[in-house]
Amino acid sequence: MNENEELLNFIYKNSEMGVSTLGKLIDMVGEITFRKQLTDQLAEYRTFENSAKELISKYGAAEKGLSDVDKAKTYFTISMQTMTDKSNSHIAEMLITGSNMGIIESVKNLKKYPASEKEVRDLLQRLLEFEENNVQRLKEFL
Repeated sequence: MNENEELLNFIYKNSEMGVSTLGKLIDMVGEITFRKQLTDQLAEYRTFENSAKELISKYGAAEKGLSDVDKAKTYFTISMQTMTDKSNSHIAEMLITGSNMGIIESVKNLKKYPASEKEVRDLLQRLLEFEENNVQRLKEFL
């Protein structure tokens, strides 16, 4: 797999994880401001997912999304973590943790694949900035 394909599949998986996670958590949130924040994030993750999918196709690569095992683990983790605490603060903390993981992996991937195409690196850079902004916005709900 080449650098572009690696980065694009990382972006796709990261976005897919965001879509999946937020899709499950939004229904648990009743507070309008927090729910809007999560809905906006979900829309942006979908945009990144679609952009990555388009570039994957453009580069003639194969989409490699989350495995069924990864999806099941995510569902199980969310269910367990929200079983006893569905507070805005706890949900924000969970999402901040996920975004921080995305930030770390994005930075590592930018450094690991310096020869990737500019449009691919730019998309990953935008995802990185989006994740960093998510952390800042979610702090309000802790």
